[in-house]
Parts: sequence; C-alpha cells; structure tokens
Amino acid sequence: MTRFRRLLPALLLAAYAAQCFWFMGTQSLTFDEPHHIKAGMEMWRLGRFEFMDGHPSLPRLWQSLPLLDARFQVEQVDETVATGFRPSPEAIARRARLMQVLLGVLLGWLVWSAARRFHSEGAANFALALFTFSPALIAHFSVATTDAAGVLMTFAAPLALLHWLQRSAAMPDGRLPRGATALLGTVLGVLLAAKYYTPPLFLLALLWVLASRGEGSGWRPRNWNWKAAAVVFGASFMVVWASYGFHVTRVTLTQTGEAELAIPGYQQPVVASVPLAMRATLYLPGVEYLPGFGSALDHNRRGHRSYFLGEVSPTGGWRLYFPTVILLKWPTAVLVLLLAGAVLAALRRYPWPRDALVFYSFPVLFFIPAITSKINIGDRHILPVYPFVLVFVAGLWELASRSARRKLWISVLLLAVAFLAADTWRYAPDYLSWFNILVAPEESWRLLADSSNDWGAGLLALRQYQLAHPEETIHLAYYGNLAPEVYGIRYVPLREGQRVTGTVVVSTVHLSGRLQRDAAAYRWLLQHRRAALLNHSLHVFTVE
Repeated sequence: MTRFRRLLPALLLAAYAAQCFWFMGTQSLTFDEPHHIKAGMEMWRLGRFEFMDGHPSLPRLWQSLPLLDARFQVEQVDETVATGFRPSPEAIARRARLMQVLLGVLLGWLVWSAARRFHSEGAANFALALFTFSPALIAHFSVATTDAAGVLMTFAAPLALLHWLQRSAAMPDGRLPRGATALLGTVLGVLLAAKYYTPPLFLLALLWVLASRGEGSGWRPRNWNWKAAAVVFGASFMVVWASYGFHVTRVTLTQTGEAELAIPGYQQPVVASVPLAMRATLYLPGVEYLPGFGSALDHNRRGHRSYFLGEVSPTGGWRLYFPTVILLKWPTAVLVLLLAGAVLAALRRYPWPRDALVFYSFPVLFFIPAITSKINIGDRHILPVYPFVLVFVAGLWELASRSARRKLWISVLLLAVAFLAADTWRYAPDYLSWFNILVAPEESWRLLADSSNDWGAGLLALRQYQLAHPEETIHLAYYGNLAPEVYGIRYVPLREGQRVTGTVVVSTVHLSGRLQRDAAAYRWLLQHRRAALLNHSLHVFTVE
C-alpha cells in the first residue's frame, strides 16, 4: 500500500498527460494558435517581436521551440487567415502543443506539492486527482496559446515567494538566501513575460518581499526590505529583457510630449504620448514589452465583442459574466467541494495553513479585477484561480482524515473524484467544449460562445464526417482563423442570410450570432433536423 501511494502521483500525472494527448490528436488548430506559432517562429528565426504583439514573448518562444527547423512553415494571407502549413497542420500542432502539456504536468506537480505542504500527502493526492480530471486544465494545456503559461506562473509565483520567505527568515544578520532569491527573481520574471495580466501579481510579490524584514517593521518604509526587493526586481527585469533578445531601443523624446521608439525588428517606429515635454534621446532595454502591455490595457478599456446568455455586446463588460462562467464551466464536484470548504471556513473548522494569507492573496488579487474585465470571451480568462481552488478543497481531505467517521467522509471524497472523472468523460476528448450536467451539449450556444465551447477546433471531426459521407455537399459557416481546405475539407461557404438545402454545418459561435450583423442569421437552421454535433462545436443540419 505504501508503494502504491508513492506511485499514485506519477500515475495521476500520466493519466492527465494521456488525456492531453488524446485531445491533441482529435482537435484542429484553434482560433489563436496559428498566430502564436507564427509569432514564435519569427522571434526565433528573425529576432522580430512585432507580429501580433498583444501577448508577451516567452510563451510563444517556448511553444515554437520544436519548430525551429525551416521545414516547418505557417503561411498567412494576412494577420487573420492561415492558409498553408508545412509539412502539415497536424505536424506543427503536435510539436507546439507537446510543450504545453509539459507545462500542464509541471502545474500538476506544483498543485500536489502545495497541497502536501499545506495539508498532507493524502490531501495532495486528492488535489492531484481533481486536477487530473479537470476539463479546462486538460484543454488549455493542450493548445499552443499563452493561457497555459499565465495559469502556471500565477500559481508558481506565491510558491516561490513562500520558499524565499522561509529561507530568508532562517538567514542570520538579514543576509539574502542566494539560491531562493535567484529562484524568486526568475519566477517573477517569467510571470511578467507569460501574460500581460500579471504585473499586479508581480507588484504584490514585491510588497510581500518589502514587508519581510520581520516583526516591528510595520508600515514604516525605512524598515522595509528594500535590498531584497531591489535584487528580486533586478533579476526579474533581466528575465524579461532576455525574453526579448536583450534588445536595446532608441527612445527619442520631443517637446510636444511624444516619444518615438525605434524598436529593433519593428518595421516602423512606435509613437506614444508621454508626460514629458523635452527633447532627449535615451537608449533603454526591454522596451518591446511596453507596446504589447499598452495594447492589452487598451483592449480591456475598449472591450471585446462578446456573447452572454443570448445577448451580443460590442464591448462586453457584464459583471456576472465570470461568476456565471464558473457555475457553468467549472466541474460540479469541485464547486460543491468549494462550497463545503467555504462553509467550514466560515464556521472556523477549516484547517488554514500558516502561510494561507500570502498564498491566497494572489488569486484574490487576480479575481477582483478579472470579474470587471470587458474581455468576456471564455473561461480561460478566469482559469488562473482554479488551481488555488484545488489546494483549498484539499483541506477537506485533512478534515476527513481527522474525523471520527473517517472512512465515511474519505469515501464521500473519493466518490466526488469518481463523479468528476465520469462527468468529464461525457465530452471526451472534446474537453474544451465541456459544460456541467445542467447544460445539454447542443444547447450550450444559448449561454456562452468563443473559447468556452467553440474555438474553431472541429475541423478534424468535420473531415471524419466528410469521409463517412462522401456523397454529401457540405455548406459550411466556420468560425476560425484557418482555411478549412488545409485539412482537406471540401465545402461551399455559407454566407450570412443565405438559405440552402442539403447538409449545412455551422459553428457554435455563428449560431450564437456573436459576429453577425444579424444575431439570428443562422438560427433558421433550428427549424430543421440536427443530424450531428461534431466536436461538440459544429452543428450539422439536414435541410430539405
């Protein structure tokens, strides 16, 4: 039994990876993947960081690492439609996505390690079992986008901080623990270079470092740990700068309050307004980070065309969007466990770990601004909170283990894991489109759209359907950044407002009407027989 318990984490991570590989092999490239892969290729091959710079560089560099050979190519007519992949879209997707699965396995190990640190080994195995069968963690760590890196580093940052705080407290005379300081600076640098929503989390980590002087420092700045914060900041900056090839940018300030950034690899200088009216020329490192960060802030300010509970908005910004997404897209078993843990915490019966305040301050800081975001295009934008939830509910295992009715409560928790696994497999391997048992798969379009249920990943399933029905002419309204013919699909495009007969295939996003001038443009199809639901995202209708 002891030997099995030691093998259990490895077996669970293997089961997680197996589900990721199954997903990878059955899903065509999603909406964002061609952009990220092509951008990463240009970074490695040309030293250019300009293409689609609304995301930091590091995740793109990571996932395109196996694609450095010139025989791998992504061709795009413009910045939206990918028309050619050499040697094939499957070959490119397989290599780029494998790198993401490695990040998922690392996150699983970190969740296990955190739960063991805060609770016990049994609680750690329980948290990892929940992790293994969580649909969103399978899906978003199996596609070549930047979301996986953001989730991983949001979780890794407080763990590195706790490690540093522990080592720092044991050091004599206020000296810094070199290894732990280097690790913290590196992790926080990767955090910044992973996703543009991370700077507030970075500042939070620095505040914890500043306050680490010891008892009595209080809120007096002169007693704060400025030395440690400066060293950590410097190490983090070097990581971010390295992720942009150690480029140095010439910045020309003008007396009209503008700055012209001559960024290496950019075809045109970037002009920005600055609160300085002076003539000067500066040479600054790592400036490529700033245009993308500014673009992300502007994107959130302007909002994004979104769909929610049957309503289309040009800007998004629904306050109930992410709470509703959590209720619909997070596993029911995990939500019930979370509710049970919250009730026990309110009754002061939950086993809070000593470092809970530091650890859980990160998801709290992430969640509060996230629910006010105007970018309402999928559950992936709230996913960084989910691993923290798994560690929190792992405390229930600790309570069950101490209970007088230990066998009963342990059995209940194991049943929750079994229910989660069965619930997840209802959609397997289409984990991206997963909804809880309250939502019929063919009706999910009425609730959410985009990466919550349709990210353009159904072309492989459509190809299989076409092979099984070679006599049918397919009229297709497809949502994605790919030309379907790159997967060998023969089709007739179905335009908005067009009426046809025969086999009609329409993406969930188009059925919802998020992108159409008329939101109901494709809903005339609902009057006809739905012959199939491919990949849980492509609706096949037979129109007579």
